[in-house]
Order: sequence, then C-alpha cells, then structure tokens
Amino acid sequence: MNRQLIRSYILLVAVAILLFTVPVAFTLTKQLRDDTELSVQREAATMALLLGAGDSISCEALAEVAKAYRKETPGHVQVTPTGECAPDLPRPAEDAALTRAMEKDEPTTDWGSDFIWGSRLKVTVPAADGAAAVRIVYSTSDMTRRLWSIWGFRAGLAVFVLAAAAAIGAYAARRITAPLRELNSMASKFSDGDLTARSPVTGPAETQTLARTLNQGAERLDTLVASQRIFVADASHQLRTPLTALRLSLDNIADGVDDEFVREDVEQATAEVVRMSRLVNGLLVLARAEAKVTAAEPLPLADIVAERLTVWRPAADERGVTIALRGSGVDDRPSVLASPGHLDQVLDNVLSNALEVSPDGGTITVRLEPGSGAREVVLSVADGGPGMSDAEKSRAFDRFWRGQGLTGRSGSGLGLAVVKQLVTDDGGTVALTDAPGGGLCVRITLRAAPRTG
Repeated sequence: MNRQLIRSYILLVAVAILLFTVPVAFTLTKQLRDDTELSVQREAATMALLLGAGDSISCEALAEVAKAYRKETPGHVQVTPTGECAPDLPRPAEDAALTRAMEKDEPTTDWGSDFIWGSRLKVTVPAADGAAAVRIVYSTSDMTRRLWSIWGFRAGLAVFVLAAAAAIGAYAARRITAPLRELNSMASKFSDGDLTARSPVTGPAETQTLARTLNQGAERLDTLVASQRIFVADASHQLRTPLTALRLSLDNIADGVDDEFVREDVEQATAEVVRMSRLVNGLLVLARAEAKVTAAEPLPLADIVAERLTVWRPAADERGVTIALRGSGVDDRPSVLASPGHLDQVLDNVLSNALEVSPDGGTITVRLEPGSGAREVVLSVADGGPGMSDAEKSRAFDRFWRGQGLTGRSGSGLGLAVVKQLVTDDGGTVALTDAPGGGLCVRITLRAAPRTG
C-alpha cells in the first residue's frame, strides 16, 4: 500500500510537470526561434537597403557593416554584386531561395530542418531594385546551447521535484498507513495465539472504528476461550473422580464374588468403565487442544522425536518391535514452528497406534525429511500393520470413528482427531498413506523455522 501511494503521488506530480513545464519549454523554444529569425531578417533588410542605394558611400558602409556583423555574431553576410556596388564579400550560391528573392522580390527564410532547426539559418532579402540580394548565413550553435539549457534546466528541476515528491509521498504514506500497520500487527499476534493483543485506537475516524471493533471482538473471544478452559479443567476433575470410584467399586465386587457368571458380568462392566475413562481422557485432550491457543515458537524437532522414542522403546521391546529413526533431517536437526507440548502429544498418539497394530517382531520407521517446499519439514511414522483402505483413510480423522483393525477394538476413536487438531493449530498438515512395505504411514508436514545466525 505504501508503494502504491508513493507511485500515485509521483504520477500526479509527473502529470503536473508535464502539463505546466513542457508547454512553457516549447513556448520558450518558439520564442527563441522567432526572436532570432526576426533579428536576422532585420539585419539582412538593413544591408539590402545599403546594397540597393547604388552609391559608393552605401557600398563601403555595407562592407563595414558585414565585417562588423561577422565579428559580433555567429553569422556572415553574402552579397550578389551590382554594377554600382561590388563589395569584397562572398557571393551566395545559386538556389531556389536566391532565385525567388531576385525574380519575385520576396524574402525567404530557411532553417535547414523541419524539426526545431538545422545547423544554419539562411535569410535571403532582395535589394531595393530587385537586381541583387543579401543573404545572411547564421550559425545556430548558440541557439542549440540555449535550447539545451532551457530543456536541461526544466528536466533537472523535474527530477528534483519528483524526488521531493517521492520523499514527501513516502512520509505521508507511512503516516496514512501507520494505523493499518498497527491493526496488522495486532491481527498477526492474534493469529499466533496471543489473545491479549490489542490495537491502539489512532488515525482517522474509520481506522479508529475498525480498531475498536477488532478490540471488542478480541475481548469477547478471549473471554470465551478462558471460559472454555475453565470448563475443561472442571470437567477433567469432575468426570475422572466418579469413573475412578466406579472402577474401584467394580474391582471390590469382583474380588468378593464367587459366581463365575456374576464375575464375568462385573469384568465386562469394568472393561466398559475403562473404555469410558479412555474416551473421557481423549475428549479432554481434544478439548484442551481446541481451547488452548498458544503462540508457535521454534522447537528442535529431532530432539523431541528422540526423546519420545526413548520413552516408547521399552514398550516396543516387550513385544520385540524395533523403532528406527531415519532420514536426512536427523543430521540436519531442523527446527519447526509449533506450540510447546503439541509435538509430544502428536508423537505419543501416532506411536501408540503404530505400536498397537504392529505385529510382534515388526518395525516402526520414523523419518525426518525436508518437505517439497523450502520452508517445510516432513515427519512420517510407518508401521507394519494391516493398513487401511481408502475409505477408512478418508474417515480416520473423524471423531469417535474406529476402524476394523486392532485399534478399533480398544481405541476411543479420538487419537488421530487430536493429532489433526494439534498439527492444524501449528499451521501444518497430516495425511495417511500406504507404507512402502505394507501397513500405514502417517505423514505430518510442519512449518520449518527460519534459520538464524
């Protein structure tokens, strides 16, 4: 916007210069041409009168005037001699202008070019008796220098005025767009998760109204998010306590019952309570992910991945499952933009699913690679399980959806939904593809943090 305003100012000034300065320069050029032509014609007419006088005094005066004219001006005089006066002056060449002057008794003017003028101005004036003529050949070099000074001065003045207009325009544009930059800064902080960001109410009435509206909207949104966070915290405490008490009661009942049928019913009820606890925990994690808005910051992806793999390897070793970390991004140690704690939850959910579906003795491959774009990093987790069909992949991120595989029997259907929510909040994407050797590959694309010195 600043550049557009500056270009507009410069364009307006350039149009003003074009409309006022250029016509003045053309007027001065025409005035210089007309004054020079009139002066030369007057001098030639005076010398033609002396030539046509027909006496020796006038002839001598003509010679003296011609010599003085050549000395004082850039022109020289040419004369056709007569019987009474033959001064020691050069004769003009026979041409149409000379013929016209002597036969038709008409003065002629030849600038040598239709574009401004040529190198010489030739003015031919017939004498009084029409039998002779005087021609003045006037060099236009001095006129050309004056012409360059006229146009050069105005061109330099135009450049100076345009530069001043650009400087003034830049200052005015920054003053005009300052309130908009404040609003943009507030919006950027708000989009990064800083719900306390507010814009100062400055500038014209329109921007002040916009700033007040945005500030009021931000205040309401901050209040709603805070209320949701309070609700999540309260629900976390209120829901977990009765479920834990119910499970303990069922365990006590199972310990004191000898009837196998009753014990079986109690175990089924306990399994449902356990599944309900997992579902509640998943819902709370998802609610926290949706309610918690934090600013993304550069985080070392390779270090976070290595830390989570260290936590999950003991569980994998119990079943003989190997967790391998590969990819060129491991050595590059890239940093990504993410909220603190998000990547840990994402890896925990993905590794938990991968470990559950992987067969005993299988391999889980974790890769870190540069993305297709210059500012992307790809984290992929491939397992050796049964995989998913295309229809299952299209629904895998839906809440409460459970597939037909191993995870469908014990999962809550919220793990991948939580993964997608967290990754999307950090400006990334997540997709499911087929693993090269069979199984499922979870491909997570994250924003790379800019490198600094």
